[in-house]
Amino acid sequence: MSKQQELTERLTRQFSPLFLQIENESHMHSSDRGGESHFKVVIVTDEFEGKPKVVRHRMIYQFLAQDLENGIHALALHTYTPKEWQSLGKIIPKSTNCLGAG
Repeated sequence: MSKQQELTERLTRQFSPLFLQIENESHMHSSDRGGESHFKVVIVTDEFEGKPKVVRHRMIYQFLAQDLENGIHALALHTYTPKEWQSLGKIIPKSTNCLGAG
């Protein structure tokens, strides 16, 4: 099982998201061609209701703390409540290239 698949399963069990998309963006980073160290996570869940973005991010980082210590170098987190997601038109944010990408 890929790390992306593992993250999808674990985040689904933990946060019961209405929408979850995880993209492996490792290929966009010069230090990790073809690896699994950089991910973009778009997650929509009722769990975030009433919580500021910094708290939402902290929830994800704490849940994935062991992964961050053992191979995941970066997470681009996009965390929304269902109402926020609806108001954004359910548009997935675009990623930017790493400054070190060649």
